[in-house]
Amino acid sequence: MKRRQFVSLLGVTLAAQPLAPAWTHAQTAMATKRIGVLIGLSSADPAGQAEVTAFREGLATLGWTDGRNLKIEFRWPGSEPERMRAAARELADLKLDLIVTRTTPGTLAMRSAAAATPIVFVIVAEPMESGLVQSISRPGGNITGFTNFEAGVGGKWLELLKSVAPQVSRVALIYNPRTAPFAPIFMRSAEEAARTLGLEFKPTQVSGQHDIEAAIRGLATPPGGGLVTLTDSFMTEHRDLIIAMAAFHRVPAVYHNRNFPLNGGLVAYVADYPDLWRRAAGYVDRILKGAKPGDLPVQQPNKYELIVNLKTARELGITVPSTLLATADEVIE
Repeated sequence: MKRRQFVSLLGVTLAAQPLAPAWTHAQTAMATKRIGVLIGLSSADPAGQAEVTAFREGLATLGWTDGRNLKIEFRWPGSEPERMRAAARELADLKLDLIVTRTTPGTLAMRSAAAATPIVFVIVAEPMESGLVQSISRPGGNITGFTNFEAGVGGKWLELLKSVAPQVSRVALIYNPRTAPFAPIFMRSAEEAARTLGLEFKPTQVSGQHDIEAAIRGLATPPGGGLVTLTDSFMTEHRDLIIAMAAFHRVPAVYHNRNFPLNGGLVAYVADYPDLWRRAAGYVDRILKGAKPGDLPVQQPNKYELIVNLKTARELGITVPSTLLATADEVIE
């Protein structure tokens, strides 16, 4: 090779070298996706943290790692609707590729704030009744996700309460209408079960600590009162108070979240929430790769769990039927 040709070729090669890292960086930046996660709990809530861990694990198995090819913006506004709406607006302003929401109020707030952004919901009850999707098989629009309960579970909770505590003659189902707008859906099956079981049934609205205390205190006198909590982020946030009041007034209760019996509650019949979050990671993966949310069917839980706290049962003077214990997924001694 002639010297002039060699120098020219060397110059072209050297000139190209500095561009390689910049090109690689640009490609990496293009590959990074930005998603938001709106959770209607406090960031200190261990239940919420366990769900987020499951979500991250699900993403990792599909090749998505926060800080490498994914950027996740978390918001933990708690169950207060106004804080949730403010957090939804913050996420909307970030112009993210996709947003994951927990609970019905969070999903409604996010849809209002970012109507064009794909949304995958988790732990939403009856999304059709709430107007989030057109149908379960073909959601349409930009929203799909995973439900935690179907309407008939209201009756299941009452049947379970009567099985665990046969002395119960009247039941209060407590809920916050601001964080559980879907409550009437569950009331229908609960009312039907109450008639069949011969129970006096009282839907009870609560919006703060005083309401919760009054509702449970009212179940203690006369004897025979029982409690059911509706699937509701407000209930989950106030679980320590609810458990303590039920124990103090010796009121048997059935709960909607496994963290209640783990922290001293009597019984819970619940969906496997971490499993729903792992499965939600699969929908996130598909949408980030081009799938349309409206084409992905809404999915129901694959598994429900029955958790019984025997220690609490003994303290309440309750003998849990052996047949029920045999079907329990977890028994806390």
